[in-house]
Amino acid sequence: MPVHAQRPWLFMLVAAAILMITMGMRQSIGLFVSPLNTHTGLGIATISFALAIGQFVWGLAQPVFGAVADRWGPARVIVLGAFLLSAGFALTTQVSSELGLTFALGVLMAAGAGAGSFSILIGATAQHLPPERRAFASGFINAGGSFGQFVFAPLNQAVISSFGWISAMWMMAVTALATAPLAWWMRGQKKPVLTAAQQAAAPVEMGLGAQVKIALRDRSYWCLHAGFFTCGFHIAFLVTHLPGEVALCGLGAGVASTSLAIIGLANIGGSLAAGALGNRVRMKMLLFWMYATRALAIVAYMAAPKEPWTFYIFAAVLGATWLATVPPTAGLTAKLFGTRYLATLFGLTLLSHQVGGFFGAWLGGLAVVNTGDYLWMWWADAALALAAAVVNLPIREAKPQPVLRPA
Repeated sequence: MPVHAQRPWLFMLVAAAILMITMGMRQSIGLFVSPLNTHTGLGIATISFALAIGQFVWGLAQPVFGAVADRWGPARVIVLGAFLLSAGFALTTQVSSELGLTFALGVLMAAGAGAGSFSILIGATAQHLPPERRAFASGFINAGGSFGQFVFAPLNQAVISSFGWISAMWMMAVTALATAPLAWWMRGQKKPVLTAAQQAAAPVEMGLGAQVKIALRDRSYWCLHAGFFTCGFHIAFLVTHLPGEVALCGLGAGVASTSLAIIGLANIGGSLAAGALGNRVRMKMLLFWMYATRALAIVAYMAAPKEPWTFYIFAAVLGATWLATVPPTAGLTAKLFGTRYLATLFGLTLLSHQVGGFFGAWLGGLAVVNTGDYLWMWWADAALALAAAVVNLPIREAKPQPVLRPA
């Protein structure tokens, strides 16, 4: 019997630790935009495009690696991701062309991070937990990624300031390899070999293709995609361009790294709260209020004076909802279609998330190059957040049933 069947808490801790590394490093990549521009002279728009490609590739990797994990288990996928992620960071220190940077950060790093991310980790965990524990487990794992952002944002900034951006990249390349040995704990139980009589008596299992076709005909599933598209736009824009916004306001790089760390810290609480509430409140309503809160926070930020405390308060409010959208989105996917192919189906919603992320990262670079600031991006971000709140309301979701515990 695998370790996680006996001790599910250990399985959840390992999944959270892997996400802490892969997401923590990925979510602090915006700190490297200015040093990369100075070193390569490629320009902010070019670097933003490379990172935008990375947003898309990270999303594309989710359903692809999710399908592999559903078929052969998550451990092999995570090990492959560790080496791709490490290679991407290492190669970035050696390239100076647009093509080279796009391949290193936009393909290798992004694909490696995707192989050790939400769809694989949450999908694997959900299959080994009872329904009443899955929402909390998703929030717990998601909090690991948020803690990684809290750790890696100030750590990277400290290494960049003291030793240069190349040293920080090599630090992440080495750290990425730590996810490979952790994959041992994520290995799955092999399916038993059945006799012909047992195979005939066993119920016929729906194939992956048939399940995907059913999901793609479901309006609620497309509503999840639409909301998650906006979430990706918002997060990629801020992760990539918040340091640039801080610089335009005449503030130091430490304000940007501290703000990113606050986002990660606040999202630990937000993720755990979203996971805990998933069994008590309709998940679509959790998503509605999260997206609506983002819209209000962006409008309030635009009206506030641009001082360090403004960014810190803004980061704290955003952090409460930052990636707290992941547990209810994954939970709704499992509610609608079950957990057998959750890694694939949730991976497809993450692909939509990262299509939005592509536009958030890329258009932010175009905005600052062509207009000198991010004003119209902020307004677009607020409008999309409001639209994401509304689009979740038509999702069909039954009221949560109270969990009956034995006397």
